[in-house]
Amino acid sequence: MTRKLALGCYVVLILAVSATQSLWAQMPNPYGAPISVDDAKKAAAPAIAEAKQNHWTIAVAVVDPSGTLVYYEKMDNTQTGSADVAIDKARSAARFKRPTKAFQDALAAGGEGLRVLALQGAVPVEGGFPIVMDGKIVGAIGASGATSAQDAQCSKAGADSLK
Repeated sequence: MTRKLALGCYVVLILAVSATQSLWAQMPNPYGAPISVDDAKKAAAPAIAEAKQNHWTIAVAVVDPSGTLVYYEKMDNTQTGSADVAIDKARSAARFKRPTKAFQDALAAGGEGLRVLALQGAVPVEGGFPIVMDGKIVGAIGASGATSAQDAQCSKAGADSLK
């Protein structure tokens, strides 16, 4: 009886593993190969150009899908605190696969949106965007130094440049 029970458990385990593997095989992987340094520089350039055109000073950070810094640039006279904020915005956008404005809007809505405050690494300030190439997230870009909407305008220009 014990052998039959053990054999039955083994068969159920094999079926469960097969079903799980089949389910994971069907789920698309939203992340692609990490952004290269060259592509990160290409994304930062339009962000900086947008800021210059509008007489804003910003810091720009580009990270890979895990949030590791790949490229960073700070314009002259940008406030020092913007360095960390730009990196944090980029990391948040990469790790959570969405623009940081999504967290800002959720927080502003109150109620259940206040849960954003408990998410480690979620930056509820506009200005971070995932970078998507060939339908996959390869990294993210964050800008800081102007208003949140202006930061977003700059980082969106960078993210859109690689599509």
